[in-house]
Amino acid sequence: MSRTTIGTELGRLTALQLVEEIGPAASRGGRRSTVVDLAGRVRFVGVAIGATSVSAAVTDGGLRVLAFERMECDVRQGPEPVLELAMEQSRRLLLKSGVDKPTGVGVGVPAPVDFSRGVPVSPPIIPRWDGYPVRDVLRRQFDCPVVLDNVVNVMALGERHAGVASTAENFLFVKLGSGIGCGIVAKGELYRGMDGCAGDIGHISVAGSGEICACGNTGCLEASFGGDALARDALVAARSERSPLLGELLERDGTLTAAQVGEAVAAGDPTSLQMVRDGGRRVGEVLAGLVSFFNPSLIVLGGRLTLLGHVLLAEIRGAIYRRSLPLATRNLPITMSDLGPQGGVIGAARLVSEEVYGFPR
Repeated sequence: MSRTTIGTELGRLTALQLVEEIGPAASRGGRRSTVVDLAGRVRFVGVAIGATSVSAAVTDGGLRVLAFERMECDVRQGPEPVLELAMEQSRRLLLKSGVDKPTGVGVGVPAPVDFSRGVPVSPPIIPRWDGYPVRDVLRRQFDCPVVLDNVVNVMALGERHAGVASTAENFLFVKLGSGIGCGIVAKGELYRGMDGCAGDIGHISVAGSGEICACGNTGCLEASFGGDALARDALVAARSERSPLLGELLERDGTLTAAQVGEAVAAGDPTSLQMVRDGGRRVGEVLAGLVSFFNPSLIVLGGRLTLLGHVLLAEIRGAIYRRSLPLATRNLPITMSDLGPQGGVIGAARLVSEEVYGFPR
């Protein structure tokens, strides 16, 4: 850019209180330059809504997390109570970080999103959210820019900004939780597809699975090995006495979830180990097809099911390396995310920061 263009843009950002002068630069002879930085009072709110929890964070302009909170919540309650919880979290965290109004709010929801309108579209597991004006509701509440996207996409952005994919231009982020989805980053940019549903790999059919999925089809990957599917299979194994250990956990807790399966895996329960291996193999087979199609430089696995640990990772890796061409996998790392539950909120903050700071077209 020319000096005039840079000066004009800095003037605009200063008037919007998004940047500020922080003093003179080190002397190099002649007239000293002035250092400009992101404004100290800029605060972005990132919200990541999953099937079973809501996470929120407040970041500064550089997207460093200043306050974070995660609460259990069933997204199937509907948009009003879930968004009210998210707004309460956000207000509480804003006050904790020293401001009462955000510069922008980014939100991820577990559904395909019409990015231009800011609404979920035909979400299989949360039909009550279909067409709900999430962006507009939050914009009225906070009186600032709000951007909405699929939660898997914002988790991919989180990895791109602060995770193991920070130097990767072409990678896949795979969320393994109650649902299964994939964020696609190509040439450093998030790829959403024509209608915002790119990466919805949970509804790819897998061999040997005839379970009915929430989308209405049978044999979907998500119905075979999502968090709900794993809990369902664990319950069957406990009640049929195929796994005495799962039976004990069911008696102790009154229910079974993926977390209890992970506990059984850690204790060496053969039935639980086999369920995780079968699920990992199916995930790996689907990803092997994506590797051949997209040829990524990295695959990052995130979501609650990754807490199942190395058994799951090893099975996914094995299936990908067996079924993909050697040329596509010879330089392909497959690794777990190290951002934990903060990945989604960092990505959501990154999403809205691009909107706020974006050069006007």
